[in-house]
Amino acid sequence: MFALFCAINSPIESSSSSQTSTMAGKAFFGKFVAVAGKLLYLCMPCLLAVLLSCLSASSAVAGSTLLVSVGLLCLTRRPRPVYLLDFACVKPSAAYAATRGRIMAQFTSAGEFTDETVAFQRRMLERCGIGDAAYIPASLLSRPVEMTFRTAREEAEAVVFPAVDEVLRKTGLAARDVGIVVTNCSVYTPTPSYAAMIVNRYKMRSDVVSYNLAGMGCSAGLIAIDLVKHLLQVHPNNCALVVSTENITLNAYLGNNRSMLVTNSLFRMGGAAILLSNRRCDRRRAHYQLLHAVRTHRGADDRSYSCVTQAEDGEGKLGIALSKDLMAVAGAALKANISTLGPLVLPFSEQLLFLAAVLLKKVFKARSGAAGYVPDFKAAFEHFCVHAGGRAVLEELEKSLRLSPWHMEPSRMTLYRFGNTSSSSLWYELAYCEAKGRIRSGDRVWQIAFGSGFKCNSAVWRSLKKIETANDGKSNPWWDEITEFPVHVPKEVPLAP
Repeated sequence: MFALFCAINSPIESSSSSQTSTMAGKAFFGKFVAVAGKLLYLCMPCLLAVLLSCLSASSAVAGSTLLVSVGLLCLTRRPRPVYLLDFACVKPSAAYAATRGRIMAQFTSAGEFTDETVAFQRRMLERCGIGDAAYIPASLLSRPVEMTFRTAREEAEAVVFPAVDEVLRKTGLAARDVGIVVTNCSVYTPTPSYAAMIVNRYKMRSDVVSYNLAGMGCSAGLIAIDLVKHLLQVHPNNCALVVSTENITLNAYLGNNRSMLVTNSLFRMGGAAILLSNRRCDRRRAHYQLLHAVRTHRGADDRSYSCVTQAEDGEGKLGIALSKDLMAVAGAALKANISTLGPLVLPFSEQLLFLAAVLLKKVFKARSGAAGYVPDFKAAFEHFCVHAGGRAVLEELEKSLRLSPWHMEPSRMTLYRFGNTSSSSLWYELAYCEAKGRIRSGDRVWQIAFGSGFKCNSAVWRSLKKIETANDGKSNPWWDEITEFPVHVPKEVPLAP
């Protein structure tokens, strides 16, 4: 119901609203059929029991055998649960920390910039919402900068291996216990791949199932989680390792195209490793269970497809261009995503309120008030991890989803402390919630991210226990400074030296 009426109420341009409404209607019908099928499936043992009670005594043995067989079939056909055993986020050494002023000086010395470009880059750094303790790789801190495949691999190893080391330590698993490896990095695709690099480093077994995702943007981490969810349904009694990172050595832009300069201000060094399992015996020690993974891809729309593009500028310098349509495209993708997620997570009362708002607007021509009602997702989730893509993105989502500053705090503080670490930022945000002692047993967490293509992806987790972070200096990247947060981040902060 929510999916259908969300599409009807969507303010997307008329050329695509009918298509969105049709898709949402099909999705609603598909969900109805799926729910009906599941109900029939679950009620089958009861129906058979009633049928057996009507049979004669001579058929009791055969009927009982049939009933047991059907019961066993129902148990074996249940989807395997996906548990998150633990995760680890990299906190690079202080040698990689760089103030915004130093970043400005590095980029200015590396390229032939016009005065207008330098002034624009300075304004971006002053308004980006990132502090002066985030990290960039050694390749971009050197004079001159070393933007080579060799230094990019060095950055990859400096991020990936510590994250994997830590998550294996925290879970107590050996590398050979891992049967599935999924890695994601968008702009750096070495040969051998990230996945092969991990298999080689940790001498994993020869039958390990590995995938390497590239070019999928900041939402690729949740795509990796969704892929693992499906893999764990067909590979029983298994553990999966997901590694999410981005490589900025080859991502710095040294030209004068303003649409490509934004990435210099936002992206920083970081990465995360996540261990998941489908073994029911792991539920006792797992931290979370995956409830839903919802993916939305709007690449069929030309404006969505071209809003984030890697290309050369007029001078032949490679960069990633961000279109002025980015916020509008992200909003449309978000509406499509929550139209699918809403029926799965929102209480029925919220769906009824939304239905009433649509009726007021469409049938009774209401001009204000309830006609603009937005479902209250705070009724479905206790914690929100919104990709720390930038200040403007966070402000827009806070307004659109009617979230409080408390709900947005993990995202804002992650952006301030670590910058935009691309697909791994969601895990820094969840680590923030854990370090603050906010995660209680049964709490639900919504992770939501956007990526080129254009994509909007969601993952919903339920905490299986109260999460307590050990102050051992390794288990959480926030552990030694969490008492200093939250901090006030002004709209504009002058550059420090």
